[in-house]
Amino acid sequence: MQISPFLTGQFLLAMPGIGDPRFERAVIAMCAHDANGAVGVGVGAVIGGLGFHDLLAQLEIEPGEAPNAPVHFGGPCETRRGFLLHSLDWGGQDTIDVAGRWVMSTTLDVLRAIAEGKGPSRWVLALGYAGWGEGQLDAELSQHGWFNVAGDEALLFDTAPADRWNAGFAGAGVDPRLLASSAGTA
Repeated sequence: MQISPFLTGQFLLAMPGIGDPRFERAVIAMCAHDANGAVGVGVGAVIGGLGFHDLLAQLEIEPGEAPNAPVHFGGPCETRRGFLLHSLDWGGQDTIDVAGRWVMSTTLDVLRAIAEGKGPSRWVLALGYAGWGEGQLDAELSQHGWFNVAGDEALLFDTAPADRWNAGFAGAGVDPRLLASSAGTA
């Protein structure tokens, strides 16, 4: 079965019983997906005890006007690398448009701009990302593990991190309490 490989700008929601505790109730904002692989940033769980001001202090950037927003667990790959998903109203070095829904930035210029009150109006910061090699995500999508939903900016920017998983399913008309934790066979 061929799965469409173009999930860029959508969300992946981990199905109950995905089998990997790092992805239990995960919400992944898909930033790139093509024949070579896929990259997404987790936005469904925050890193306890780490706020935006803490991260700015480590980078020797004064927080200025920046709110002390939570930092999300973006995924198990490169967990010391930051990814900022933000609104389309700001662009800088190496910003990447994600299907016209949001932008991903990975350089310090966006953090400085936020601290100066000149950055994007809405944003989510994560450390790490989720990555898949060629064909890997397509294979996972054909098994019991992931459910994809439309890339709704409100889910990313207006929904609390702890509520995103349930809200993602609800937006698709699915009650996650009714989902089985394993797939059947015929």
